Amino acid sequence: MKVAVVYNKKTIDPKDVINIYGSATREHYSPKTVNKVAASLEKGGHTVKVIEGTMSSVEEMQSFMPKVVNGEGPGIVFNMAYGIQGHDRYTHLPAMLEMLGVPYTGSGPEAHAIVQDKVMTKIVLQKNKLPTANFWVFSSPDDTFEDMAFPVIVKPKMESTSMGMRIVDNWDDLREAVKEEIDKYQQDALVEQFIPGREFAVGILGNRHHLEVLPMVEIALADPNQIQTKVNKMEQPLKKICPAELDPNTEQEMKKLCVKAFNKLGLHDYSRVDIRMDEDGRMYILELNSMASLGLTGSFVKAAETAGYTYESLINKILDVAAIRCFGESHLQSESVTHLDKAHSQPLRITARSYLRSHQRTTVQLLKQMLEINTSVRNIDNINRLGGIISKRLAHLGFVEHVHQQLDVGDIRYFTNHAGPANDVLLLCHIDTPYSSHDFVPHKEERGKIFGTGVAESKGGIAVMLSALQALRFTRQLRKIRCGILITTDDSLGGIHSQKMIQQCAGSSESVLGLKWGGLDGSIVSSGYGRDDYKIEISDIRRHTDPMLPDLIPLVSKKAVALSKISTDDCRIIMTSMRARTSYGRTLDYASMSLTASFATNDLGDEAEAKIRSILRKQEGGRMEVEIEKGIRRAPVTETEASRQLYGMVAGKAEQIGIPVKPASRLISSDIGYVPDDIAALDGLGPLGAEYRSPNEYILVDSLVDRALLLALVLNECAASRAKPAK
Repeated sequence: MKVAVVYNKKTIDPKDVINIYGSATREHYSPKTVNKVAASLEKGGHTVKVIEGTMSSVEEMQSFMPKVVNGEGPGIVFNMAYGIQGHDRYTHLPAMLEMLGVPYTGSGPEAHAIVQDKVMTKIVLQKNKLPTANFWVFSSPDDTFEDMAFPVIVKPKMESTSMGMRIVDNWDDLREAVKEEIDKYQQDALVEQFIPGREFAVGILGNRHHLEVLPMVEIALADPNQIQTKVNKMEQPLKKICPAELDPNTEQEMKKLCVKAFNKLGLHDYSRVDIRMDEDGRMYILELNSMASLGLTGSFVKAAETAGYTYESLINKILDVAAIRCFGESHLQSESVTHLDKAHSQPLRITARSYLRSHQRTTVQLLKQMLEINTSVRNIDNINRLGGIISKRLAHLGFVEHVHQQLDVGDIRYFTNHAGPANDVLLLCHIDTPYSSHDFVPHKEERGKIFGTGVAESKGGIAVMLSALQALRFTRQLRKIRCGILITTDDSLGGIHSQKMIQQCAGSSESVLGLKWGGLDGSIVSSGYGRDDYKIEISDIRRHTDPMLPDLIPLVSKKAVALSKISTDDCRIIMTSMRARTSYGRTLDYASMSLTASFATNDLGDEAEAKIRSILRKQEGGRMEVEIEKGIRRAPVTETEASRQLYGMVAGKAEQIGIPVKPASRLISSDIGYVPDDIAALDGLGPLGAEYRSPNEYILVDSLVDRALLLALVLNECAASRAKPAK
């Protein structure tokens, strides 16, 4: 199942909201806890994405969550978001998810609204004859109540984690405390009868008639008049006794009170009930926490561990009860998450995903470093500099480098992690870009996208490759894979210098995977067009000695129109540049053009070449000198039985980890066009991206993890296939 773990940060970033309005939340989970929850869900076999709860959450969930209306299996949000700002912050994410039609763990907005308001909670408890301490609500320090009985405890009406709590025993101190609460929290103050005695926290898992009450936790107070402060909860936790020492009758009564309160307040999935018990054994419900803390030092986790849960099985249990509530039993994972602690090992897809997700920021930082280096195809120094950076990272992973020095472009680099004559798989990528310095676009990250020159075309794929290899090394699988890596530096020139190297390295490999970008729909390139590049120079040899108005430019324009007319769906003629110069007198007129022909078959390419030459050499009533320089041909990539089988394996791995893929034919040629026909080859294994070779070229940040995981599984399967005996 796809699970989005949604959380919020400690402080408000102005980019995350339209305006800063109202009081900011004082609650948040640490990144360590968020990652631990995500890793636990991954160990339960789920596909997990961590999303920050901001105004961009909708866009991120739209791209990640399954579309049930289109027949896809359901997904769910694991809600860890306390909200960002304003009132009733617990309700904000659930309400938004209700609007979007996305199921989630935990209570709904109506239950959160009641429980977060301590006064409303106490009213509901009283109406249902559930014991709770007497209380008074102060809107100002000057309010007076004749039935006030000291000592009392003062707290903000709508905060949690024991914020602002203070015990007072006279009117002067009470008015001072109330003023402080109202000024600090900008809300009414709740004044509650203080109950000396023992304090308990009771965790509940489940819904309605299938509720599990966890072992009671007693907070080890120093004396009956002590309270548990926010500092105790967040920084200096008090000792927790679990199971609490209670006689069976008292324990049973406490359970009944907690279950009734849970149901009457309309809570879902999990909660914590805080109870005070006086010296006579009378119990008083203090409050309920509709988002019980999942921090390792919290009483809820302590109770679950006493009940026999591991942290992983607790998190997956919460997800299970939410999934049953939302979808019924049939949509649970086939793997039993309640026995996670008994598993001696986890599948590669789980351990690798957990590693990749926890190292995602490192991958993004590496990609940023690569994007800040302008590797224009003629910027040989920068290309070799970036090649050196990649070389060091691959050396750390056990790869040996073979450098093929070039004079006209950067050095071509070939790496292997084995000494054998053949590769299970060859990874094919490049580091050059076709842009000049004034066209270079530096790195920018915005709303889940990374922009920059070459980010989709080449550098994003290199980041995916390095991440996948690091995950395989972490899981101790890399050494089993005979992997070759070829990094070229002339892709922008059609591979004129690297063609033979590609053919040679691919010819000694079972499979070849290109690392250009994948389509936003998850597409992988199983076939592609070929490409011919033409450079044309035209000069006008004049027959007249007298100055006259030159007419070469209209003639060249006429030829450009004629060339465009021979373009078809299967053979496209693209004019990439045209320059012309004319003058009076005897100086020759001059024009130059650059053309690209993209074609589905070599025969179509040959036909296009004949038409191009015919159109250009036609004299049009005057004498023109025409020079046509044709570059190296990149052959079309045709779908073979070997490539279909390779795609089938890739699609199977993608389905296993819950990410979409589809085969596609790409108009743009690539270096896999030089791979011999009998070698299985695919391209587009890089991150999902768009706007190829434009200032807006980008990739999706989250696809770095998904595509790296897919690549890791595919590489591992390539080695496993070699090890299988032939049938």
